[in-house]
Amino acid sequence: MAAMLSNEMVLDELRHGFAQFELVTSLVASVSASSYRPYQRGKPFALSAGATGHQFFARIGPSLGGASPALKKVERYSVQKITGDGRCMFRAMVKGMAFNKGVKLHPRDERDDAVDEKSAFPCVKDELRMAVKEAICDDEKERLKYEEALVAITVEESLRRYCQRIGRSDFWGGESELLVLSKLCCQPIMVYIPEQEHGGRGSGFIPIAEYGAEFRKGSKNRKARKAVRLLYSGRNHYDLLV
Repeated sequence: MAAMLSNEMVLDELRHGFAQFELVTSLVASVSASSYRPYQRGKPFALSAGATGHQFFARIGPSLGGASPALKKVERYSVQKITGDGRCMFRAMVKGMAFNKGVKLHPRDERDDAVDEKSAFPCVKDELRMAVKEAICDDEKERLKYEEALVAITVEESLRRYCQRIGRSDFWGGESELLVLSKLCCQPIMVYIPEQEHGGRGSGFIPIAEYGAEFRKGSKNRKARKAVRLLYSGRNHYDLLV
């Protein structure tokens, strides 16, 4: 008797890169109401409608190419460790922008996350966390420039609650803040995970997100920018890749 496809099994396929999303033009059986045979390399799941008869417009199955396509994008960098005190993303950003400009930060600067108008980062007058707060919380018109970040923020909590939290020094930065900083600083940002977290056996890194890609190319008003590469290594921690 075929086993039921549980949420745990679906997440396992996603985690190891075997999952494949397929858009369909007509209703198909729900995964939650279907049975399948265990994954066989190179062969899709065999799904059959269950008794509940739920319907949906997308289904999930293993990658038909065998190994995950993401493993073909493995890149090699050195890791610069960042202090894990809750502000690691902001620290990594400051250090990454300095590195791209050929500026070596004094340990005190990295510790304080403090840069001013005379520094190598004219886009930031104070620490990056407060720059995000000003853009999202302190100016209603300015806030409208960061629609994607607003959506990401308000999916999880109210804007009022967010603005209270980001004012604290122990605030953890993540995707919402990267969306803002990429535009605020005209800075392309790449986020990676270790290859091993995606089922690989090497020591490389796989890109999983990019922000501010438009700033990679120069224009009449600005120079092309090098990307700051952040390593997200689980447990809400960011290091820097160089």
